[in-house]
Amino acid sequence: MTTRPVALVTGASSGIGLELCRLLAADGLDLVLVARGEPALRALAAELHGAHGIAAHVLPADLARPDAPAEIQAACAALGLEIDLLVNNAGFGSNGAFSELDLAGELAMIQVNVAALVALTGQFLPGMVARKRGRVLNIASTAGFQPGPYMATYYATKAFVLSWSEAIAIELKGSGVTVTCHCPGATESAFAAAAGNDKTRLFQDQKPASAADVAAHAWRATKAGQRVAIHGLLNAVGASTVGFVPRAWAAAIAARLNRP
Repeated sequence: MTTRPVALVTGASSGIGLELCRLLAADGLDLVLVARGEPALRALAAELHGAHGIAAHVLPADLARPDAPAEIQAACAALGLEIDLLVNNAGFGSNGAFSELDLAGELAMIQVNVAALVALTGQFLPGMVARKRGRVLNIASTAGFQPGPYMATYYATKAFVLSWSEAIAIELKGSGVTVTCHCPGATESAFAAAAGNDKTRLFQDQKPASAADVAAHAWRATKAGQRVAIHGLLNAVGASTVGFVPRAWAAAIAARLNRP
Protein backbone atom coordinates (compact mmCIF):
# COMPACT_ATOMS: atom_id res chain seq x y z
CA MET A 1 0.00 0.00 0.00
CA THR A 2 1.33 3.43 -0.88
CA THR A 3 2.61 5.62 1.91
CA ARG A 4 1.58 8.77 0.10
CA PRO A 5 -1.90 10.22 0.64
CA VAL A 6 -4.35 9.32 -2.11
CA ALA A 7 -6.87 11.67 -3.72
CA LEU A 8 -9.81 10.55 -5.84
CA VAL A 9 -10.95 13.21 -8.31
CA THR A 10 -14.10 12.94 -10.42
CA GLY A 11 -14.36 14.93 -13.62
CA ALA A 12 -10.58 14.73 -13.74
CA SER A 13 -10.05 14.95 -17.48
CA SER A 14 -10.73 18.64 -18.08
CA GLY A 15 -11.39 22.07 -16.56
CA ILE A 16 -11.26 22.55 -12.81
CA GLY A 17 -10.83 18.82 -12.19
CA LEU A 18 -7.76 18.57 -14.41
CA GLU A 19 -6.16 21.63 -12.81
CA LEU A 20 -6.85 20.24 -9.34
CA CYS A 21 -5.12 17.01 -10.31
CA ARG A 22 -2.04 18.95 -11.34
CA LEU A 23 -1.98 20.78 -8.01
CA LEU A 24 -2.48 17.62 -5.98
CA ALA A 25 0.24 15.78 -7.86
CA ALA A 26 2.62 18.69 -7.33
CA ASP A 27 1.90 18.41 -3.60
CA GLY A 28 2.87 14.73 -3.65
CA LEU A 29 -0.53 13.02 -3.58
CA ASP A 30 -1.18 9.85 -5.50
CA LEU A 31 -4.32 10.07 -7.61
CA VAL A 32 -7.34 8.09 -8.70
CA LEU A 33 -8.55 9.76 -11.89
CA VAL A 34 -12.25 9.35 -12.68
CA ALA A 35 -14.05 10.57 -15.81
CA ARG A 36 -15.77 9.08 -18.85
CA GLY A 37 -12.95 9.50 -21.36
CA GLU A 38 -10.23 6.90 -20.85
CA PRO A 39 -7.73 8.29 -23.41
CA ALA A 40 -7.74 11.75 -21.76
CA LEU A 41 -7.31 10.16 -18.32
CA ARG A 42 -4.39 8.04 -19.48
CA ALA A 43 -2.70 11.07 -21.02
CA LEU A 44 -3.15 12.98 -17.77
CA ALA A 45 -1.87 10.05 -15.70
CA ALA A 46 1.28 9.89 -17.83
CA GLU A 47 1.77 13.66 -17.54
CA LEU A 48 1.44 13.68 -13.75
CA HIS A 49 3.62 10.62 -13.20
CA GLY A 50 6.29 12.02 -15.47
CA ALA A 51 6.26 15.46 -13.86
CA HIS A 52 5.97 14.46 -10.20
CA GLY A 53 6.67 10.74 -9.86
CA ILE A 54 3.30 10.04 -8.28
CA ALA A 55 1.04 7.08 -8.99
CA ALA A 56 -2.03 7.95 -11.04
CA HIS A 57 -4.68 5.26 -11.34
CA VAL A 58 -7.16 5.54 -14.22
CA LEU A 59 -10.80 4.58 -13.52
CA PRO A 60 -13.07 5.41 -16.48
CA ALA A 61 -16.66 5.74 -15.25
CA ASP A 62 -19.91 7.40 -16.22
CA LEU A 63 -21.40 8.80 -13.02
CA ALA A 64 -24.80 9.05 -14.71
CA ARG A 65 -24.95 5.29 -14.12
CA PRO A 66 -26.30 4.62 -10.61
CA ASP A 67 -23.91 1.66 -10.18
CA ALA A 68 -20.79 3.69 -10.96
CA PRO A 69 -19.95 4.92 -7.41
CA ALA A 70 -20.02 1.39 -6.00
CA GLU A 71 -17.84 0.18 -8.88
CA ILE A 72 -15.34 2.97 -8.16
CA GLN A 73 -15.20 2.01 -4.49
CA ALA A 74 -14.68 -1.66 -5.39
CA ALA A 75 -11.88 -0.75 -7.80
CA CYS A 76 -10.11 1.30 -5.12
CA ALA A 77 -10.42 -1.58 -2.65
CA ALA A 78 -8.99 -4.00 -5.22
CA LEU A 79 -6.02 -1.67 -5.66
CA GLY A 80 -5.53 -1.50 -1.88
CA LEU A 81 -6.14 2.24 -1.83
CA GLU A 82 -7.44 4.23 1.12
CA ILE A 83 -8.85 7.57 -0.04
CA ASP A 84 -7.56 10.51 2.01
CA LEU A 85 -9.06 13.25 -0.18
CA LEU A 86 -12.28 12.92 -2.15
CA VAL A 87 -12.88 15.59 -4.78
CA ASN A 88 -16.44 15.55 -6.09
CA ASN A 89 -15.93 17.74 -9.13
CA ALA A 90 -17.88 15.98 -11.89
CA GLY A 91 -21.00 17.79 -12.99
CA PHE A 92 -22.82 19.30 -15.93
CA GLY A 93 -25.60 21.74 -16.71
CA SER A 94 -28.18 22.60 -19.34
CA ASN A 95 -29.70 25.80 -20.66
CA GLY A 96 -33.31 26.52 -21.58
CA ALA A 97 -36.83 26.42 -20.18
CA PHE A 98 -37.32 23.21 -18.21
CA SER A 99 -40.50 22.34 -20.12
CA GLU A 100 -38.50 22.32 -23.36
CA LEU A 101 -35.46 20.37 -22.17
CA ASP A 102 -34.88 16.64 -22.50
CA LEU A 103 -36.16 15.06 -19.28
CA ALA A 104 -33.69 12.18 -19.41
CA GLY A 105 -30.87 14.69 -19.51
CA GLU A 106 -32.21 16.58 -16.51
CA LEU A 107 -32.54 13.36 -14.52
CA ALA A 108 -29.01 12.35 -15.51
CA MET A 109 -27.82 15.73 -14.24
CA ILE A 110 -29.35 15.05 -10.84
CA GLN A 111 -27.68 11.63 -10.82
CA VAL A 112 -24.23 13.08 -11.57
CA ASN A 113 -24.40 16.36 -9.66
CA VAL A 114 -26.20 15.05 -6.57
CA ALA A 115 -26.69 11.29 -6.27
CA ALA A 116 -23.16 10.26 -7.30
CA LEU A 117 -21.65 12.93 -5.05
CA VAL A 118 -23.65 11.67 -2.06
CA ALA A 119 -22.87 8.04 -2.87
CA LEU A 120 -19.12 8.55 -3.22
CA THR A 121 -18.98 10.61 -0.04
CA GLY A 122 -21.03 8.02 1.81
CA GLN A 123 -18.69 5.27 0.64
CA PHE A 124 -15.37 6.92 1.48
CA LEU A 125 -16.23 9.17 4.44
CA PRO A 126 -16.62 6.42 7.08
CA GLY A 127 -13.05 5.26 6.43
CA MET A 128 -11.76 8.79 6.88
CA VAL A 129 -13.65 9.15 10.15
CA ALA A 130 -12.30 5.82 11.39
CA ARG A 131 -8.74 6.92 10.58
CA LYS A 132 -9.44 10.37 12.09
CA ARG A 133 -8.08 12.15 9.03
CA GLY A 134 -9.30 13.10 5.60
CA ARG A 135 -10.82 15.80 3.47
CA VAL A 136 -13.77 16.09 1.11
CA LEU A 137 -13.94 18.84 -1.50
CA ASN A 138 -17.30 19.31 -3.19
CA ILE A 139 -17.35 21.65 -6.18
CA ALA A 140 -20.67 23.51 -6.13
CA SER A 141 -21.25 26.93 -7.69
CA THR A 142 -22.42 30.43 -6.93
CA ALA A 143 -25.56 29.12 -8.66
CA GLY A 144 -26.36 27.38 -5.37
CA PHE A 145 -27.31 30.61 -3.63
CA GLN A 146 -30.49 31.44 -5.59
CA PRO A 147 -33.04 29.96 -8.01
CA GLY A 148 -31.88 29.89 -11.63
CA PRO A 149 -34.52 30.15 -14.35
CA TYR A 150 -33.32 28.65 -17.65
CA MET A 151 -30.83 26.54 -15.69
CA ALA A 152 -33.36 25.42 -13.09
CA THR A 153 -32.14 21.88 -12.48
CA TYR A 154 -28.47 22.84 -12.42
CA TYR A 155 -29.00 25.64 -9.90
CA ALA A 156 -31.09 23.32 -7.72
CA THR A 157 -28.42 20.60 -7.74
CA LYS A 158 -25.80 23.09 -6.62
CA ALA A 159 -28.08 24.40 -3.87
CA PHE A 160 -28.30 20.82 -2.61
CA VAL A 161 -24.51 20.40 -2.70
CA LEU A 162 -24.02 23.65 -0.77
CA SER A 163 -26.58 22.90 1.93
CA TRP A 164 -25.61 19.25 2.31
CA SER A 165 -21.87 19.98 2.46
CA GLU A 166 -22.30 22.61 5.17
CA ALA A 167 -24.41 20.25 7.26
CA ILE A 168 -21.95 17.35 6.98
CA ALA A 169 -19.04 19.65 7.77
CA ILE A 170 -20.68 20.65 11.06
CA GLU A 171 -21.40 17.03 11.94
CA LEU A 172 -17.71 16.21 11.45
CA LYS A 173 -16.36 18.94 13.73
CA GLY A 174 -13.59 17.52 15.90
CA SER A 175 -13.37 14.29 13.89
CA GLY A 176 -10.16 15.12 12.02
CA VAL A 177 -12.12 15.16 8.75
CA THR A 178 -13.19 18.32 6.95
CA VAL A 179 -15.69 19.03 4.18
CA THR A 180 -15.20 22.05 1.94
CA CYS A 181 -17.83 23.30 -0.48
CA HIS A 182 -16.22 25.42 -3.17
CA CYS A 183 -18.40 27.79 -5.17
CA PRO A 184 -16.91 29.20 -8.37
CA GLY A 185 -18.69 31.56 -10.70
CA ALA A 186 -18.36 31.55 -14.49
CA THR A 187 -15.19 29.62 -15.33
CA GLU A 188 -13.30 28.97 -18.55
CA SER A 189 -13.90 25.29 -19.28
CA ALA A 190 -15.85 22.96 -21.53
CA PHE A 191 -18.79 23.25 -19.13
CA ALA A 192 -20.41 26.33 -20.68
CA ALA A 193 -20.32 25.04 -24.24
CA ALA A 194 -21.63 21.63 -23.15
CA ALA A 195 -24.43 23.26 -21.16
CA GLY A 196 -25.29 25.56 -24.04
CA ASN A 197 -24.96 28.77 -22.03
CA ASP A 198 -21.63 30.03 -23.35
CA LYS A 199 -23.54 32.66 -25.37
CA THR A 200 -25.68 33.89 -22.47
CA ARG A 201 -25.10 37.17 -20.64
CA LEU A 202 -23.66 35.22 -17.70
CA PHE A 203 -20.62 34.40 -19.82
CA GLN A 204 -20.70 37.33 -22.25
CA ASP A 205 -20.97 40.19 -19.72
CA GLN A 206 -17.89 39.17 -17.73
CA LYS A 207 -14.56 37.50 -18.29
CA PRO A 208 -14.79 33.99 -16.88
CA ALA A 209 -12.16 32.96 -14.35
CA SER A 210 -9.48 30.54 -15.45
CA ALA A 211 -9.86 26.94 -14.35
CA ALA A 212 -6.33 27.06 -12.93
CA ASP A 213 -7.15 30.03 -10.67
CA VAL A 214 -10.38 28.42 -9.48
CA ALA A 215 -8.62 25.13 -8.74
CA ALA A 216 -5.86 26.87 -6.78
CA HIS A 217 -8.44 28.72 -4.69
CA ALA A 218 -10.36 25.50 -4.04
CA TRP A 219 -7.24 23.59 -2.97
CA ARG A 220 -6.14 26.36 -0.59
CA ALA A 221 -9.60 26.41 0.98
CA THR A 222 -9.58 22.64 1.34
CA LYS A 223 -6.17 22.58 3.03
CA ALA A 224 -7.41 25.31 5.39
CA GLY A 225 -10.51 23.28 6.23
CA GLN A 226 -12.95 26.01 5.15
CA ARG A 227 -16.58 24.93 5.06
CA VAL A 228 -17.61 27.24 2.21
CA ALA A 229 -15.29 29.11 -0.12
CA ILE A 230 -16.44 31.41 -2.93
CA HIS A 231 -14.03 32.25 -5.70
CA GLY A 232 -13.76 35.92 -6.66
CA LEU A 233 -14.63 39.08 -4.77
CA LEU A 234 -17.66 39.97 -6.89
CA ASN A 235 -18.99 36.43 -6.59
CA ALA A 236 -18.53 36.53 -2.82
CA VAL A 237 -20.33 39.87 -2.57
CA GLY A 238 -23.17 38.62 -4.73
CA ALA A 239 -23.57 35.41 -2.75
CA SER A 240 -23.51 37.22 0.58
CA THR A 241 -26.08 39.84 -0.46
CA VAL A 242 -28.57 37.60 -2.26
CA GLY A 243 -30.18 36.74 1.07
CA PHE A 244 -31.04 40.40 1.67
CA VAL A 245 -33.11 40.87 -1.48
CA PRO A 246 -36.50 39.30 -2.29
CA ARG A 247 -36.05 35.86 -3.84
CA ALA A 248 -38.14 36.97 -6.81
CA TRP A 249 -35.54 39.67 -7.54
CA ALA A 250 -32.67 37.22 -7.28
CA ALA A 251 -34.48 34.80 -9.59
CA ALA A 252 -35.24 37.59 -12.08
CA ILE A 253 -31.54 38.56 -12.21
CA ALA A 254 -30.55 34.92 -12.80
CA ALA A 255 -33.17 34.64 -15.53
CA ARG A 256 -31.74 37.71 -17.28
CA LEU A 257 -28.24 36.24 -17.15
CA ASN A 258 -29.22 32.71 -18.22
CA ARG A 259 -31.88 33.39 -20.84
CA PRO A 260 -30.92 31.64 -24.10
